[in-house]
Amino acid sequence: MPRISEVMTRGVQVIGPNESLQHAAQLMDELNVGALPVCDAGELLGIITDRDITVRATAIGLRASDTAVCEIMTEQTRWCTEDQTTDEVMQQMGDVQIRRLPVMNADHELVGIVSLGDLATRQSGHVDKALRDISQPSEPDRHVPA
Repeated sequence: MPRISEVMTRGVQVIGPNESLQHAAQLMDELNVGALPVCDAGELLGIITDRDITVRATAIGLRASDTAVCEIMTEQTRWCTEDQTTDEVMQQMGDVQIRRLPVMNADHELVGIVSLGDLATRQSGHVDKALRDISQPSEPDRHVPA
């Protein structure tokens, strides 16, 4: 059974919690990624996605240049370890309907990120069940003020 360390993306760019959403969006554009782990002094604090910037910030009128990443990021981020099997991680991703997970080592240091795309293209197993579970419509995760 393949381990996450065999399929994950290493050398992941991170962003600080006090950086602006505009800077986060610029990094995502430059790196051609849809998410950045948010870290402070090596500690994983959360994750910010392109969807967070668009839906959580822009939709309610926050200015990307004046809003800090920590105001919009997803806190209490789910993560996996580099020694977990791909099947375990796909199950976890399907259970909580997420497309990417930061990868931590035994010392609780960020060593990479694994996405559904990584799993689909870098392993020989099937990802169809995980894709179905992740893509299932879900309830909103935040109350939107009227």
